[in-house]
Amino acid sequence: MRVPLSLLLSFCDPGLSPEEISSVLALSGTEVERVTTLGVADPTGFVVGRVLAAEPHPDADRLRVCAVDVGEAEPAAIVCGAPNVALGQTVAVALPGAVMPSGMKIKSAKLRGVKSEGMICSEEELGLGQGAAGIMVLEDELLVPGTRLGDVLPLGEIVLELEITPNRPDCLGVYGVARELHAATGAALAPEPWTADLGTSGALDGIAVEVDSAELCPRFTARIYEGVTTAQTPADIRAHLTAAGIRPISPVVDITNYTMLVVGEPLHAFDLDRIDGAQLTVRAATDGETVETLDGVTRTLREGEPVICDSTGPTSIAGVMGGARSEVSETTTRVLLEAAVWNGPTINRTSGRLALRSEASGRFEKGLAPVQADRGQAFASQLFERIFGIAPNSGTLAVGDLRGPVVVDLSMDKLSSIMGSPFSGEKAGLPLERLGFAISETGGTLSVTVPPDRLDVTRDVDLIEEIARIDGLHAVPATLPGGGSGGGRLTRSQRIRRQVADSLAGSGMWEIAGWNFSSPSLWDKLRLPADDPRRDAVSLRNPMSVEESVMRTTLLGSLLDAAGSNAARGVGSIRLFETGPVFLQSEGPLANEPQHVAGLLAGSGQPADWRNANPAEVDMHAGVGVLGSVLDSLHCNWELIGSDEPEPFLHPGRSGTVLVEGYPAGWAGELHPLVAKEWGLEGAVVFELSLESIVLSTPATIHFNPYSQQPAVEQDLAIVISAEVTSASVVEIARATAAANLESIEIFDRYEGANIGEGMVSLGLRLKFRATDRTLTEEEVSASRLEILNALEAQIGAQARA
Repeated sequence: MRVPLSLLLSFCDPGLSPEEISSVLALSGTEVERVTTLGVADPTGFVVGRVLAAEPHPDADRLRVCAVDVGEAEPAAIVCGAPNVALGQTVAVALPGAVMPSGMKIKSAKLRGVKSEGMICSEEELGLGQGAAGIMVLEDELLVPGTRLGDVLPLGEIVLELEITPNRPDCLGVYGVARELHAATGAALAPEPWTADLGTSGALDGIAVEVDSAELCPRFTARIYEGVTTAQTPADIRAHLTAAGIRPISPVVDITNYTMLVVGEPLHAFDLDRIDGAQLTVRAATDGETVETLDGVTRTLREGEPVICDSTGPTSIAGVMGGARSEVSETTTRVLLEAAVWNGPTINRTSGRLALRSEASGRFEKGLAPVQADRGQAFASQLFERIFGIAPNSGTLAVGDLRGPVVVDLSMDKLSSIMGSPFSGEKAGLPLERLGFAISETGGTLSVTVPPDRLDVTRDVDLIEEIARIDGLHAVPATLPGGGSGGGRLTRSQRIRRQVADSLAGSGMWEIAGWNFSSPSLWDKLRLPADDPRRDAVSLRNPMSVEESVMRTTLLGSLLDAAGSNAARGVGSIRLFETGPVFLQSEGPLANEPQHVAGLLAGSGQPADWRNANPAEVDMHAGVGVLGSVLDSLHCNWELIGSDEPEPFLHPGRSGTVLVEGYPAGWAGELHPLVAKEWGLEGAVVFELSLESIVLSTPATIHFNPYSQQPAVEQDLAIVISAEVTSASVVEIARATAAANLESIEIFDRYEGANIGEGMVSLGLRLKFRATDRTLTEEEVSASRLEILNALEAQIGAQARA
């Protein structure tokens, strides 16, 4: 929100520099993003003048020679080309030596042979906005010529750009910010600008208004102004609107915008004579209704979106933008001024769907208090009196109840305990009273009446927060927490998750943090069949884009996107992993969010160097090696087995299911060539496991077995088996047969050829035997080796190869 500093200081002036004011506001919770200066940088040389004469230039039809009283002994002769300059006007004058916002320095000069000692200025020339064509005429005829123009108009306006938190819609008006400044500094605060209400109570004559839904519109007020004539918005109001980033349009529209700027309540003005049937209805739209908004666009509404209708149909989108059919114009003489409060979430959904953001919708969606509507009407009545000299007609329509008094009790003991220092009722009450709270104290407890526009204060801790931020969080002493030990530790699953990440990082992998959102097109790129449950993803109701419209059901998508981006930029070796949640459908209102870990390896297995200029590409063995190092570090019993129905995005002959403690925990393997081509990652290896399965399979206690000092005995065994038999089954049989002395088994050779028979393969097994209490004899090892061979022959038909 852009706040003109001169307007802020008109309500509360603490005598501080703009930088100091910014610091005070920031420390009390209102962040100042930046401070900028608009218009004239140096007001020296700019004064109020009065036109004493305006005669035609002798040598130029479009110029006039003016005699202007600028407070000096003699009037200044100024040549002016504006068509509206006239005798008796009070104007803004730049004397010789003044520097314009454009950087031009005013000098005495001759124009067509006539000396000119200055310039009569327009709003645009002073950087105060784009007013009517010609010079700016000051409406106050009592201004004394020679008065510094900076004392009359906001020249060199300094603007504070504030970030207002969603829970503080009371600060969306300049007066609300002034109240914050008053509370933080103790500087005097001007009376509330809406107290001098020129309206009257009673029924509204001339139009019927009906509000169908109190939930949609908690408060609706309206007043009628007749006798609106041609007028000009005062220069100071136009300047403040321009500084706030709001374009001055016309007096009536400027009144609504200036009220929004000062009070924080958006208003809407209807041309009463253009409201069909002299009736308005506030209701929810039906699906398919249309309305042409003020920007000339016809918009189609959906069911439930708020509208204001006359007898013909919708005439405006309530809380978002008015309609063109009933807008005020230069011919408007009767105005119906509406000030209402709308349901915040409904306004947010409507403006978001229509992509129609406005100053009004930005305020309403944060949830304004009902009293804001009445305050807006009261302040606007003063502006109508100032600009048009008229008061509202008898009667003010008001539908919906105001918020009743909210009283919250605050114990001084609780306040002192939380703040860490003693607080008296007087000390605690001072910042609250400055913020507009009413205070009474009884026996160490404050009874606090909350202002009607502070909907965010409902509990005693809310009051403590108000005291802390105004009293100064820097003043809160640093204390140790009372009670027992404040120590804590990670849960078992958190520790194992970190251990998994550390192990992967130790294997040379780089961790990424992918989006939780995904694109529905991912499932087609991964070749998932139509009945795959991973296609049934949780959809977002209001996604930022189609590419982020569903919640991910696998980590593979973000890994592939990151790896593909790296590969496209020439990265030769890619080793990425991610840990995080996937989102699965559940029977309850919330999605099931299991934690997964996934990894991807692509490109060269190691960096090129002088010994190996072309290192080999990664393959499935490299991926399984990384995966194995993780599970082995956790002391999990795991294995990778082939699957009859491999994952559709994996190579059917180079992938498998990962079993942990005998139960499926995930998958690993090379990407299917068609899938790898989508991301330019030919030959990439991927894996994904359920962290929950890993946590459940990780032993809580690790037992250490002393290393045997006895020597190992190695023997090799070559067998011929069917090609359909997996090497994992061979290892499993060997381990089960000679479990007592067999320390390890390694497959060091695999051979296929015509001399061993079609459909057969030869495997070379390296068996290592070791006893813990003695040196094994050759006879014992040979017996164990024969026992393993017999078991392989009996169970899988293996034959010893000569």
